[in-house]
Amino acid sequence: MRWMLLLLLGLGLPAMADLEYSLKPRQIAEDTWLLEGSTDNFAKDNGGNIVNTAFIVTERGVVVIDTGPSRRYGEAMRRAIAATTDKPVIQVLLTHHHPDHVLGNQAFTDVPIGALAGTTELLQKQGDAMAENMYRLVGDWMRGTEVVLPNRALAPGVESFGNHDLRLLSLGGHTGADLAILDQRTGVLFAGDLVFYQRALTTPNSPGLSVWLADIATLQSLPWKLIVPGHGPLASDPQPFAQMRDYLGWLDQLMRDGAANGSDMSEMIRSPIPERFAGISLSRYELIRSVSHLYPRYERAQMTRVDSAASN
Repeated sequence: MRWMLLLLLGLGLPAMADLEYSLKPRQIAEDTWLLEGSTDNFAKDNGGNIVNTAFIVTERGVVVIDTGPSRRYGEAMRRAIAATTDKPVIQVLLTHHHPDHVLGNQAFTDVPIGALAGTTELLQKQGDAMAENMYRLVGDWMRGTEVVLPNRALAPGVESFGNHDLRLLSLGGHTGADLAILDQRTGVLFAGDLVFYQRALTTPNSPGLSVWLADIATLQSLPWKLIVPGHGPLASDPQPFAQMRDYLGWLDQLMRDGAANGSDMSEMIRSPIPERFAGISLSRYELIRSVSHLYPRYERAQMTRVDSAASN
């Protein structure tokens, strides 16, 4: 009986051993390392590692920017940090509440986890449901993962961590509570999911595309030298901003025209995607999702109140 138990355990070990994130920090600026995810969708073969996270090794210690999609990812991130520096982690900064950015928090409960107050509120309301959905999407990668709320409220302004002054910006186009971080020493801009590059943007919590476009203008006006998007490759030129403006403008006009013409949602999701966006990952998939998230607002904006029409 014992040999059978050992055999079963042995058969299970390779499967669990496969559930390891191969996180390879890449130095992108002075004291600054990037952990770059793929531009694919959540899947069981990637464990939800579709996100860019990062850390800065300051004189005081390590500042972490986003903790990834699972407890297992967060633990792998801590190991990657420890292999890079012997300095302790002293602060986590969360850009927003979406699961791929925050469900690694369990690995950082020994340090302050900072977020905008709106991010904490959204995570408190939506976190459990998002975690359950992640379990459905990526399976055993999520084993043991639970929502850990931020324990420190961040305010816009400059916060110093030793030799790195980080400018914190409170914006809102992606979720209503979006933190962007500019390292004033290196010029690295951590844009979070306000910037997607070569990957179609997601809109489930966006307060409106006009808000998002205004945020892009704010970010581009900063004295940045390198852009780290929430998803996609980093860039040293303004192309990510140009692509975001182009895509947001197209999506907004598409839905305005559709609502004005009385198109229904099924027609909208079949809309042709411009050739210039053909190379952007998940364009059709995210168009379908964005229409479902946002199109009812455009339809309501076209409606005339019956009592208003009668009074005229």
